[in-house]
Amino acid sequence: MEIISIVGLAMVAAVMGVMLRQSKPEMAVILSIVVGIVIFTVILGKIGSVFDILRQLAAKAEISNIYLGTILKIVGIAYIADFGAQICRDAGEGAVATKIELAAKIIVLVLAVPIVVTVLQSLLKLVP
Repeated sequence: MEIISIVGLAMVAAVMGVMLRQSKPEMAVILSIVVGIVIFTVILGKIGSVFDILRQLAAKAEISNIYLGTILKIVGIAYIADFGAQICRDAGEGAVATKIELAAKIIVLVLAVPIVVTVLQSLLKLVP
């Protein structure tokens, strides 16, 4: 079970972070970033499997790859923005974290507009 390794790594990093934060706070932030990247790398293969399954389902449902790609971009933006915001909060920069989240919401909104328009057009075709 990979989760045990991930949680173990995170717990060690958390203890090291607490100790580092007292003497060298900037190193604690760097440690947090590195551990986040390592965890992301460990689960990257699993994410690829999910994407493959979603592509297969989209093909069966005859959904355009453009829409699936947009949805996957939106999910990626959400995860990346959350990761960046958490790092900023760890560094004591809550205001910057909030700006990251706002930017991500706006980008997601912009990406979602074509999908919403297509859904609305489809609904309008069904209504007499």
